Amino acid sequence: MASKATTSGICYLVGAGPGDPGLLTLKGKECIESADVLVYDYLCNPEHLRYAKPGTERIYVGKKAGDHTLPQEEINKLIVKLTREGKTVTRLKGGDPVLFGRGAEEAAELHEAGVRFEIVPGITSAIAGPAYAGIPVTHRSHASMLTIFTGHEDPTKPDTSLDYAKLAQADGTKVFLMGVERIEEITGEFLKHGAKPETPMALVRWATHGCQQTLVGTLATMAAKVKEAGFKAPAVAVIGDVVTEREQLNWFEDRPLFGKKIVVTRTRQQASTLSKQLAHLGADVIELPTIRIEPAEDQLEFGQLVQDCHTYEWIVFTSPNGVDAFFTMFDKLYNDARSIGGARIACVGPGTAEKIKARHLAVDLMPEKNFVAEGLVKAFDQHQNMENVNVLWVRGAETREVIANGLTAMGAIVDEAIGYRTVAETEDNLEALARLKNEGADMITFTSASTVEHFLDLHVQLPENCKIASIGPVTSAAIKQYGFNVDVEAKESTIPGLVAAIEKFWK
Repeated sequence: MASKATTSGICYLVGAGPGDPGLLTLKGKECIESADVLVYDYLCNPEHLRYAKPGTERIYVGKKAGDHTLPQEEINKLIVKLTREGKTVTRLKGGDPVLFGRGAEEAAELHEAGVRFEIVPGITSAIAGPAYAGIPVTHRSHASMLTIFTGHEDPTKPDTSLDYAKLAQADGTKVFLMGVERIEEITGEFLKHGAKPETPMALVRWATHGCQQTLVGTLATMAAKVKEAGFKAPAVAVIGDVVTEREQLNWFEDRPLFGKKIVVTRTRQQASTLSKQLAHLGADVIELPTIRIEPAEDQLEFGQLVQDCHTYEWIVFTSPNGVDAFFTMFDKLYNDARSIGGARIACVGPGTAEKIKARHLAVDLMPEKNFVAEGLVKAFDQHQNMENVNVLWVRGAETREVIANGLTAMGAIVDEAIGYRTVAETEDNLEALARLKNEGADMITFTSASTVEHFLDLHVQLPENCKIASIGPVTSAAIKQYGFNVDVEAKESTIPGLVAAIEKFWK
């Protein structure tokens, strides 16, 4: 019988899935969003932490072979203590929390302490890992039974509780987790107890991540292959004829950018669009935000210009950040979208236009193909006579003066509303910096001159042979100004244009 809860706190024991951010469950995401404290493991994808609300405390308790940040007993005490304090605690565990994840032990401790808890299942790497390697764990032609076991038992036990005689003779597919370090011993036990040496076998390392690796062999050859390849944990192992399906079902590792490590330097909020498109094509993406967008220093002046927006004939937006800044202020001043009046709207390109359309407003003018400030000035010149036309240009503090100079030269009266400023990101990129230094990269992307400048301010040396991709000519000019070559430049200065150029480059 469960103990009666004695505090208002609750601990969610959440399975974070095998690694691919898309494999986190909706319930798991909700638990992260509601958490006061996140306690997370080594195998949890850091991308999941983005869903946390501002101010959420984050505690890393990662464990890997021979290196424990906190012993399990201390983790148990920690989550009990935090929950007793009345906090909402989300304990993120890789894969599923109760499949060899010690989630049941943590739940028992919470029960004994008389605090509330919930177990939130997650997608296990035991099934997802093989699937991402093109190996179905069951198949009508090969296996109608699945056995899952651990290759890493309680080290305090004097003897193994695994019956290798039964495992070796069992029908169907066998999958084991956490056994790479003992691969010679495990395969040896299978062979010793009568398993066929030629039985197909595969190991999938960092399953469902962009850096996934798959090693294929047989029960007889796998130990030697692991040693030769220097294959390390974490990995899931599959034994059985289903491994032969990989040749035709290997979808994940067959994508055009698979095996390419690509750095994205946009702001954390903006990075996801580019990152998702690259990851969809198979890239292993390192999000390294070099800049952060903050409100303009003079909010009073900006607010006055936004308040008077209905008095202008045109409102010009040259970045999605400008749209965000404008409507954040607009919503503080007005509660009716019609307060924008009859002003027509001009945008520099599709990304900015999408932001406007999300407000259910039409875009009246946009360049046909040259999506930079010069292109927008040319579009105005071809669109109408600008003599004495009142224009409100919403811009960032560091933006080039191309719009103001170009429209003023045509006779327009331009007021500049500085809505935001770009500052160096110094806090939200430490983990990504460590990855870049330790793992290197095949390519780095830049989507603005400011991302170039602030990346160089980090004083991080580009990995040898790392290619540079630019979103367009303005960004390319900034890259070349610092003495670097541009290997890839988007024909269309948009995120889809940059992705297309990168894909073409690696073909």
